Amino acid sequence: MKDYRFIDYEPDKPVDLPPDIRKWLPQDHLALFISDVVDALDISEITDRYLHLEGGRPAYHPRMMLKLLFYGYCIGVRSSRRIEQKTYEDVAFRVLSCDSHPDHSRISDFRKRHLAAISRLFVQVLEICKEFGLVKLGFVALDGTKMKANASKHKAMSYCRMVKKEKELAREVDKLLKQAEPWTSKRTRNTAKASEATSFHRS
Repeated sequence: MKDYRFIDYEPDKPVDLPPDIRKWLPQDHLALFISDVVDALDISEITDRYLHLEGGRPAYHPRMMLKLLFYGYCIGVRSSRRIEQKTYEDVAFRVLSCDSHPDHSRISDFRKRHLAAISRLFVQVLEICKEFGLVKLGFVALDGTKMKANASKHKAMSYCRMVKKEKELAREVDKLLKQAEPWTSKRTRNTAKASEATSFHRS
């Protein structure tokens, strides 16, 4: 009789996960860093657009949506469909969404509705990442796309040069976000705008 020595493998064994969802990940995980950064951002430019709204479904919290998008960009997951899928299959995305699963259409609508604000906030996120050493050699790689970051071989940087570098980063971010997901046809976009105007009517 053959004697195999394997570590116990019990697919039906109950697993007790920590009640603190953040502890599902290592403390130094990028998703937790992104989460903390987004929590510190001023996102009133986005949240104020939800004031005095009537009708329609309640919106997912913008901070949660931003965390999913920014973390997705940083690891090369840019499609709203893939992000939705990741909230079921990927522990980091489940942590960021607090185990909720926004539909891909709502992720896509959020991105399109707040594209300008998301672009500006993402620049801030990348600047903070650079300060913490998460952006190397002046570049951050997102899904194979190298984006210029506000970094220099020299520690000192003039104000004019710093502003120029920040504008370059902003242009790269804007380009990335606009390419993140192919836009629908003109007819579909117009239909979506009409629906959005009805669902998000301001009082």
